[in-house]
Amino acid sequence: MLDGNWRNVVDRGLSPIGRGLHKAGVTADLVTIAGICLAVAASVFVAFGSLRLGFILLVLTGISDALDGPVAKASGSASLRGAFFDSVSDRLTDALLLGGIAWFLIGDNPGYTVMLPVSVMFVSLLISYQRAKAESLGLEAKGGLMERAERFIVLAIGLLFSEALIVVLWIMLVLSSFTAIQRFVKVWKQASIERETSSYERSQRRRQIRLDRRKERRQRVAALRSSQRRG
Repeated sequence: MLDGNWRNVVDRGLSPIGRGLHKAGVTADLVTIAGICLAVAASVFVAFGSLRLGFILLVLTGISDALDGPVAKASGSASLRGAFFDSVSDRLTDALLLGGIAWFLIGDNPGYTVMLPVSVMFVSLLISYQRAKAESLGLEAKGGLMERAERFIVLAIGLLFSEALIVVLWIMLVLSSFTAIQRFVKVWKQASIERETSSYERSQRRRQIRLDRRKERRQRVAALRSSQRRG
């Protein structure tokens, strides 16, 4: 929800910072790697009970995740490789953070409670897979009640108010599951329409979608380079 509705607004707000980091010699890949390192540190501190410090590191991880795009745009280095690296780092970060919470819960909680963060991780990966698979088929699977930005925010609340962590995990599991269902239904409806068209029309549509995406990426890169020359 926030990823779709507010992503462009956030990117525009962070553009000056992205330009500043680029001028300082910081690359988008370096920002992404810093985010992974922060996630590792957050997971370790959370696993050993330092939830407040884990909260601070989680916030810093989120900031790094939000900045790699603006840095890439400022440097004109936005690419498929960077998008792939960013996507993989997102999944790795999620696994580290939820793994740290699972380790923390092993100590003083019943066995089923430990499965809460594991279940949230499973559903989160399912949501990501639904989008990746849908887009590979020329369909669209964005949106939903709880995307990654919402999960980050809710998880941060759980770490800040540790007495509510179990409740927060249940909320994440329920809303993430609902999001997975939303995306499944959305793709199912699109795929059902696709079945009514000929194979030739489907291939032409997928080809056009790929061409439109390439054109959009070229236009963004051209606009960034133009703005850099004017600056």
